[in-house]
This record gives sequence, C-alpha cells and structure tokens, in this order.
Amino acid sequence: MDSVRRYFPSGDEYVTEDALKNLRNYKYCAVDKSFLTKYLYRHYWEWAVTLFPRWMAPNLITLTGLSFEVVDVLLVLLLMPDLTGPGPSWLYFAFGIGMWLYSTFDNVDGKQARRTGTSSPLGELFDHGCDALNCTIAGIVEASAFGCGISWQTITIIFLTTATFFFSTWEEYHTGVLYLGYVNGPTEVLTLAVLACFASGIWGPGIWHVPAAQGLPLIGGLFPASWELMDAMLAITLAAMVFGHCLVCCWNVHEACKEQNRSFLATLPQLVQYVAFAASCYVWLRNSTTILADNHLVLFLVTAGTAFGRIVSKIILAHLTEMPFPSYTVQMVPLAVGAVLAWLGLFTPRTELAFLAMSSVFVVVAYLHWALVVIERFCEFLGINCLSIRPRKHREKSE
Repeated sequence: MDSVRRYFPSGDEYVTEDALKNLRNYKYCAVDKSFLTKYLYRHYWEWAVTLFPRWMAPNLITLTGLSFEVVDVLLVLLLMPDLTGPGPSWLYFAFGIGMWLYSTFDNVDGKQARRTGTSSPLGELFDHGCDALNCTIAGIVEASAFGCGISWQTITIIFLTTATFFFSTWEEYHTGVLYLGYVNGPTEVLTLAVLACFASGIWGPGIWHVPAAQGLPLIGGLFPASWELMDAMLAITLAAMVFGHCLVCCWNVHEACKEQNRSFLATLPQLVQYVAFAASCYVWLRNSTTILADNHLVLFLVTAGTAFGRIVSKIILAHLTEMPFPSYTVQMVPLAVGAVLAWLGLFTPRTELAFLAMSSVFVVVAYLHWALVVIERFCEFLGINCLSIRPRKHREKSE
C-alpha cells in the first residue's frame, strides 16, 4: 500500500495543519434575493427537511441528491446515448424529477445541519463540491432533454453552467458571501430547466428545434434565419450570464477589495484558470478526430467536468482555510496536452480515444484521492464524521 501512496501527494500538501486551524474562524454567510425562494421554496424546504430522520447526516443528504442526477446520466447512456432522442416520454419526466430532487436535497442539507447542530466547514466544502460536479452532470441531462445531441449546443450548455459556478466561487472567495441574485441559477434557472424537461416529455424535444422566428414570434426576427429556437435560447442565456451574473460578481469583488484596501486588478488574473480550462476544451473539441464524430462527447465531458470540479473545490477549500487563491490544478494537464496534440494534428481516432480514456482515469482517480484525503483531514481536525452524525458527547469531547 505504501508503494502506491508514494505516487500521490500527502495530506499536508493538500491542506496544511496551519490551514486547518483557520477552520475555527469559519462562519457561513449567504444572501438569497430570489422572490421564488422567499415566498415559495423556503416554505417547501422547511417542510421537506422534516421528512428526513435526525440521524441522517447532512452530507449524506447532499450525496443522495447528487445520486439522482447520476442515475439520470446513466439513463441517458442506456436509452439515449446520442443525446438526441426522442426517447420515451417517461425518460424526460425522470430527468425533471431527478433535477428537482437534487435541488430539494441540496437546499435541505443545510437546514438538516442546523436542525441537528452539525453545521461545519466540511458541509460547505462537500455541498459546493457536489454542486461543482453537478454542473457537468446536470448539463448532460439538460442537453439530452433539449435533444441537443453530440453538438456545440450541448458544449455551450456545459460552458454556461461551469462559467456561472466558477464566477460565483471566485466571488465568494473574495467577499466571504455566497450571493444569489433576484434571478439565479440554483432557483429560477433550475425551475425552468425542470419545466423544460417536462415539456419535452409532453411534446417531445423537437419543440426546441423549430426556427427561432417561430418559437419566439416577438423577437425571433432579431436572430439569423438559420437559427433554431435552441440557438436563440442559448444566446439569450449567455447574455444574461455575462451581464446579469459575471459582471455582478466582478462588481461585488471590486467593492470587497475596496473595503479591504486591496487591488481589484490583482484578482483578475485568477480568472485565467477558467479561461485556460474553457480554451483547452474548445481547442481539443474543435480539432478532434473522434470525440464529436464518433460519439465520445459524454466521456470527454465527464473528464473535463471532473477537472472543473477539482478547480473550484480547491478555491472553496482555500476560502474555508484562508489559503492563497489556487492558480493551478494538475487535472488541467491532460486537457491542455490533449488540446495541443489535437491542434497539431498528431492524433488518430484510435490514439485520441486511448488518450482520452487514460486522461479520464487519471482525472477521476486524482480527484477522488484529493477529496478523500481532504475530507479525512477535516473530520480528524473537527472531530466529526462525514456521512454520519457522531453522538453529541463525542463531538463536545473533541471540541
């Protein structure tokens, strides 16, 4: 076993003892401006948490919620591997129900933590870490519900979900506050995504691929005549993300830096990490010999999505432990190398698929090792369990 461990970083390389001591300063802070949350969902979540037994750990609720989305992806691979369909009507309803259950569990876990007196920084890391992975998982499911297929429409959906989450995580690192606006992804956008899944179940995914002028009679003429309704929806979502989310995050970071007498311009290079991630994915896919042509997009997205999960989870870890902003993640290496090799035309379909498969194994194994080691160190330092609740007397003793 020791001969295997030497190939992996030590726990202290992931998070030092001095950094762990900063967990004592942890205080969760979030602002949710959504009217939908305030007047509807908040009451639903307060009721839903009463359905969970008090012995169920909040992190177990989070993990169970993510499993619903994983099941949906498995259904996609089994019944609609081309992401186009049309599949059976019940499949689209399963997509919507899976998303709704994930959202419910994701919002109930924090309430369960307060209900059982088990709130901890591990809960935030675990919750946001699962959210980061779900950016890609839910993106695959939603693209399948829209019937986007193995196309740039699907890739654009993944870009929208990951970019939004990265900016929110970067913002929280600097402001110390998770800010959700009046219209935000986890609430309004997810609600629309669930309703879209149900619409595909009723009328079929073809409704999203009519001409834009037909699907949006009032503004459809503003888009190119060749555009589908789906293209127009993605363009509108992209504009909303840039102007309604990314720029707002930048403004909030600017204000936080101003209050703390820090340079806002010094924070901007930190965005390069996501630019490098997105650019590597784009260049590799644009020059690929097999990923789009031979239906290996899901494998690529799982690989890239896991790398993305590590990127933002390291930022969350740095925020919780007051460490410097992380600028490099080893899981980016296969994506960057794959992009260069594809751009230079050095891949054949067979060698590219082999490289992608090896990259996927490397990224997933590296992510799991990092996650398990960091969770173990958190649990040891805080005197808690990850997926179960220790008796109160043991928690008080550890404190």
